[in-house]
Amino acid sequence: MAAFLSALAMGLTLGLGLCISAVTNPQKVLNVLDVAGPWDPSLLLVLGSAVVVAFVGFRLTRLMRRPVFAERFQFPQRTDIDMHLFVGPALFGIGWGIGGVCPGPGLQLLVTAPDAALWFIPALCVGFWIGRPHHRRARARAMARAAASTPN
Repeated sequence: MAAFLSALAMGLTLGLGLCISAVTNPQKVLNVLDVAGPWDPSLLLVLGSAVVVAFVGFRLTRLMRRPVFAERFQFPQRTDIDMHLFVGPALFGIGWGIGGVCPGPGLQLLVTAPDAALWFIPALCVGFWIGRPHHRRARARAMARAAASTPN
């Protein structure tokens, strides 16, 4: 239960931060990308702040024996760079650049702009459906690697 409440608190904090920083406003997101038009670099400060907080957070995990609500830390084991590392984020970025909406703040459209949600939510579901077979294969490979590296 403590892990659930911790995750809930972190999710609510993230959501509040996204709302305060206006990342949930598609026009604000599009304005940071439009350097030839009404360019608004304020979201770059949000991005920079997120990078600093994540950097400090990851460094602090090195000082801890274990997480507060888990048995062990779960860091990515892969260090190689493959095509999926480029294609997935590129597609995500293109979609975000076209619509000014990413999945988390996009769910807020259901409340704030239902007409936009009529386009965004189905497109999001189609994207998840298209990526599902790849996700299953990647997860199976990761589980096989973890099982192979775990001592018996």
